Amino acid sequence: MIKEEGKTTLRKKILGIRDSLDKEGRRQKDDMIKTRLYSLNELLGAGCIMFFASFKTEPNTFPMIEQALAMKKTVILPRVNREKHILEAYKVNTLNGLKLGYMGILEPDSDLSEPVNGAAIDLIVLPGAAFDRAGGRLGYGGGYYDGFISALGKRPCLVAICYREQVISEVPVESHDVRVDKIVTDYEVIDVNG
Repeated sequence: MIKEEGKTTLRKKILGIRDSLDKEGRRQKDDMIKTRLYSLNELLGAGCIMFFASFKTEPNTFPMIEQALAMKKTVILPRVNREKHILEAYKVNTLNGLKLGYMGILEPDSDLSEPVNGAAIDLIVLPGAAFDRAGGRLGYGGGYYDGFISALGKRPCLVAICYREQVISEVPVESHDVRVDKIVTDYEVIDVNG
């Protein structure tokens, strides 16, 4: 078993690098990530896409979500169920119905959004602290996405988005950690399986 303190140290280091990127530089990188993401055949062919509501210095997903809504894609956002320690999937038709949730992250309002069966999801856009070219993903330590994806009836295409500074030589992974299929950065698209 990998020591959690090693993951914690690596997570803190990479997030420190991400946090140090200047705001204007991040904005330009966000535009490049969005362009690369929307060049993927997997995304263009997906009918149902799960995004995440970006938080702090994560790549800005809100323009990506707006574009998917404009393309008439079914857009899903996660909501943390703290009692069960799981992610729940909700369909959103607009970003106006989001409210502050777990850790101050915007989430669908369960009164205004429709819960969906995760098996309907064709593609998931994932956040994370660090990634490697073999699809290894170091999340934020809660295990929410690993648990959510493992519980799905079918595996959707998993696409991580991050800044190139977050791609490292090797991410420490354990048997329960879910690997991604593609990594989209401001610099390139990494096809893990190709």
